[in-house]
Amino acid sequence: MGGGLLLAMDTAGERCSAAVLRLDDGAFLSVVDPVIGRGHAEVLMGTVAEAMRAAGAAWSDVGKLGVGIGPGSFTGIRVAVAAARGFELSLDVPSVGVTTLEAQAEPFWSEGPVLAVHDAKRGEVYAALFGIGGAVLVEPQAMAPDALPALAARAPGALRLVGSGSAIVADAMGFDAGRIAGSEGCAPIRALARIAAGRAVSAPPLPLYLRGADAKAQVPSGLRGARGIGTVNP
Repeated sequence: MGGGLLLAMDTAGERCSAAVLRLDDGAFLSVVDPVIGRGHAEVLMGTVAEAMRAAGAAWSDVGKLGVGIGPGSFTGIRVAVAAARGFELSLDVPSVGVTTLEAQAEPFWSEGPVLAVHDAKRGEVYAALFGIGGAVLVEPQAMAPDALPALAARAPGALRLVGSGSAIVADAMGFDAGRIAGSEGCAPIRALARIAAGRAVSAPPLPLYLRGADAKAQVPSGLRGARGIGTVNP
C-alpha cells in the first residue's frame, strides 16, 4: 500500500495537469499545469514524472489518486482515467474521480451557490448546480442554453457562474458580467486535488460522457471488474 500523498491528474481540457498534495494537511508539494491543446497521451506521463520530481516524492509515497473524469474532450478524458487505473493497479492504491464542473465550482462554493457550465458546442452546454460547501443541487447534465434559467432558478441565493459556458448563461439570463466568477474551460488541478483528497473511495473512476451515445453505463473489466467494485461514479 502507498503512503501519505495524493497524486492528481486531469486531461479533460486543453491543460495536461498533475499535482501532488499531502493528505494529512492538504499542502501542495507540486503543481504542473501546462496548456498543450492536444496530445495528452504523449505528454501526461512526463507531466506526472515532473510533478513527482518537483515534490521530492517516491512512488511508494503515493497513497491515493485523484483523476478528472470530465465532461470535456472525449479522447482527453480517457487518457487520465486510463493512467489512473494503471497507477492504481501497479501501486496498489485507490483512486477517486472528480468532475470538471465541480472542480471549477470548488474555489467559489464557500461564498454561495455556483452554476458551472461547460460549452459543449453543437448548441448544448454541460451544466451542474452546487450549493454552499459543494452540495450537489443538480447533477451534471447536457442541455440547451434556453433550459439554463429553469436550472438556475433552483439556486438558493445569489448565483455565481463559472466555466467556459458562463458567458452563455449570463446572456441567456440577462446577468451582468459581475456574476461570472471564472471562465476557465479546464478543471483547476488544485481544486480537483482538494476534492479528491476528501472524497471517500467507492466506485472506480469512469469517464463522464453526457451526450448522445456516450451517455451509457460502463462496466469495469479485467482486474477491477474481478474485484467486484461497483460502477457508479463517485
